Amino acid sequence: MCNHWRAATARAGCKAAVRSLLLCVLMANFATAFAQAGGAPLSLRWQLEPSGGATPVAKGSIAAAFTLTNSGPQALAGQDWGIYFNCMMDTATGAKFTQLRLERVTGPLYRLRPTQSFVPLRPGQSLIIPLVHPDALVNAALAPEGPYLVFDATPEKALAIINYEIAPFPAGYGTTPEQIYARNAALVPVAKNDLPPVFPTPLQYERHAGLVSWSTRPRIIAAAQLRSELTAAQALIQPYFSRSAAGADAPPLNLSVGPIPGRTEPEAYELTIDPQEGVTLIGVSEAGVARGLASLRQLLPAGGQGARGVALPAMRIRDAPRFAYRGLMLDVARNFQPKSEVLRVLELMSRYKLNTLHFHLTDDEGWRIEIPGLPELTGVGSRRGYSQHQDDRLPPAYGSGPDVNNRYGSGYYTRADYIEILRYAAARHIEVIPEIEMPGHARAAVVSMAARARRLAQTTTAQAEQYLLADPEDKSVYESAQAYTDNVMNPGLPSTYVFIEHVASAMVALHRAAGVPLRTLHVGGDELPQGAWERSPACKALMGREHLKSGAELWNYFYTRVGKMLTRRGVALAGWEEVGAHTVELGGRQVRTANPAFSASGYTLYVWRNTEGAEDLADRLANAGYRIVLTPATRLYFDHTPYPHPLEPGQNWAGYVDLDTVFDYVPDDDTRLAPDDPRRLANREALTKAGRERIRGLEGALFSETVHEPTRLDYMLMPRVLALAERAWAPEPAWTKQPDRAHAAPLRAQAWSVFAKQLGLQVLPRVDADHGALYRIAAPGLKRDGGSVLVNEQYPGFSLRYTMDGSEPNAHSPQVNGPVKAKALIRVAAFDRNGRAGRSSQLDNR
Repeated sequence: MCNHWRAATARAGCKAAVRSLLLCVLMANFATAFAQAGGAPLSLRWQLEPSGGATPVAKGSIAAAFTLTNSGPQALAGQDWGIYFNCMMDTATGAKFTQLRLERVTGPLYRLRPTQSFVPLRPGQSLIIPLVHPDALVNAALAPEGPYLVFDATPEKALAIINYEIAPFPAGYGTTPEQIYARNAALVPVAKNDLPPVFPTPLQYERHAGLVSWSTRPRIIAAAQLRSELTAAQALIQPYFSRSAAGADAPPLNLSVGPIPGRTEPEAYELTIDPQEGVTLIGVSEAGVARGLASLRQLLPAGGQGARGVALPAMRIRDAPRFAYRGLMLDVARNFQPKSEVLRVLELMSRYKLNTLHFHLTDDEGWRIEIPGLPELTGVGSRRGYSQHQDDRLPPAYGSGPDVNNRYGSGYYTRADYIEILRYAAARHIEVIPEIEMPGHARAAVVSMAARARRLAQTTTAQAEQYLLADPEDKSVYESAQAYTDNVMNPGLPSTYVFIEHVASAMVALHRAAGVPLRTLHVGGDELPQGAWERSPACKALMGREHLKSGAELWNYFYTRVGKMLTRRGVALAGWEEVGAHTVELGGRQVRTANPAFSASGYTLYVWRNTEGAEDLADRLANAGYRIVLTPATRLYFDHTPYPHPLEPGQNWAGYVDLDTVFDYVPDDDTRLAPDDPRRLANREALTKAGRERIRGLEGALFSETVHEPTRLDYMLMPRVLALAERAWAPEPAWTKQPDRAHAAPLRAQAWSVFAKQLGLQVLPRVDADHGALYRIAAPGLKRDGGSVLVNEQYPGFSLRYTMDGSEPNAHSPQVNGPVKAKALIRVAAFDRNGRAGRSSQLDNR
């Protein structure tokens, strides 16, 4: 019987109880009718409230509203139901709105509950629910998502609100076509012959006269140690020839490992295409040969040519990477990506000479790797969806909704899946560094091990708490960056370390089974919420035994112990910057700087914070002895939107990351500013020679909060990952070494124009032809010029088509061939070689 009946019986006697019982019966009927409909017969619409709306907001906040409409046959009444939804941005109802109460359930999950003043919503009626978001929402991907309805009378059943709409944003919201035009105008003319022959820009190249012609498949000659590279070369060459047998007269393709004058980098290579000798590829190591094959691929015709053969222009390329570490962080915890997508990403990385996949496997919202002996990690921690008690799954997050079978909310890699991923990566000389988040961002693990303890406690108590990660007596009060209050492993529990030992051993065994030894484990370490552990009896007891005086010393104890675990297994520890950083007072201000506890440990820190006085944090950490991978949020976070626009998905808490934002990244950019330049960071610590040697390289990061739609992964990665590849592999650009900004500007404009034109004319056409990544095609820029509209694009080489009635252009629309001379509502879109359109831009020229 429902809660109203029990409560009324206790409070008001029989008469009130009867009234409440009748209400329960009515609500049960509503719930049954709704359930039979296959989903909630409600519609929900979210929209930004127009300026001058009725909802008052504080400066910096925005007003919005839900419109809830009853599209079912019965009235929605009573107080025994709730509408749940996710929202990454904090939200509240308007101060004067009293019919519904908004509650945070956990993390980004909210619930609207009716109050005593709720007026029943009859069929066809609508209710406007005013909302306030304390931060500006710059695009639709940050709006509330994944709504569903639950009745108290049927608490085991969640009904998805399928008819949910995010209303178009007001006209003119965000970056305008004119602003895009001005940004695109930075391109300067570049002759096609001035483009480098391969991408990323090689260290040295010389073009020679003549061709190497293969009318039949060439013999591929390779040493025994180059078995994987031989297989790759055969797969690369075969599509161009109808016959599998090699021609006796075709100039050969020679692959070998050997010295290259002046180069010692393992990935250095020399590719020589000579009309007399054929094609010779020498790598300092097997990895160097693989990188050379990536360059050779770009010199072959795109897409394979059947029996037509191949003609390669004569040249010599001597190449080596600027940085030894060139990585991509792929988050599959927040929203899951199947194995096939991971393999596609690895293939893309190998083509553009990235060599490290930082695999973000666990977080608060998901555990994505099978660990033998701990089935709850995937039985509970890899599943998201609504459940009355949440005993066997995590709650919905990031729009995954109530259905536990949602492909983005639920999923994990079996041992066989992970082994296949490792082997696929190793064949391409890409190292996979798995990340197991600890001690924060660990809610999936914490909840899973609590479920294990409950299960085992029913039959035995001996092992129930063997892997427990939370102290049951912990009264600490904290809230994480994602608003969780229960997402931290407890370092005072011996069972925490038993769990970490078990998982570390399992990861080592998985890599060994794949034939790919685990060299580095990334242990997270970021964003430990303030207040965690402060009122934990287990932590206090440990601190007493170990004579630890503060939470900072407890942190050092935790990572010293974890580091020793990994060292015993021959595994290096890596983590986010917080592992080796702490806050001190410097020059009258609080500054993040190096924690000396691990400076001699050999730990690698991934530095993401480069704002608000932490612009030189990476330099401080490198100078102190830490090995550094640069992952600056303002430059290399691919989960961020390129610029504010309703249809450009992504976050913006660190700013906006467009293609040129990545291209313009200079690791020591502040050092190029004049001493009196107001942009120079006060008290900046200059990077020492020893510190510079500890900068291992660069990494782009794709956190996946908004990656929950088909093609979204490609859209967020490409083509920004190409700018990362250029910056990580190519030699240091001339414009970054020029201290005079007036002289640097034209050098930068030339370099950017070469890069953009190479993408548009060489790189992306090949992606269209033989990889199929559905990369982001930038919206064109538009500008009025007298009575005409001028059009430009971010990277040349695309077909621009327009309409004059505001409709979306298609492949049959007129092509832009100069200024559009029409007094009309002009809409323009760019199209790739396969006829796929990018987002359009519109300008009213009437």
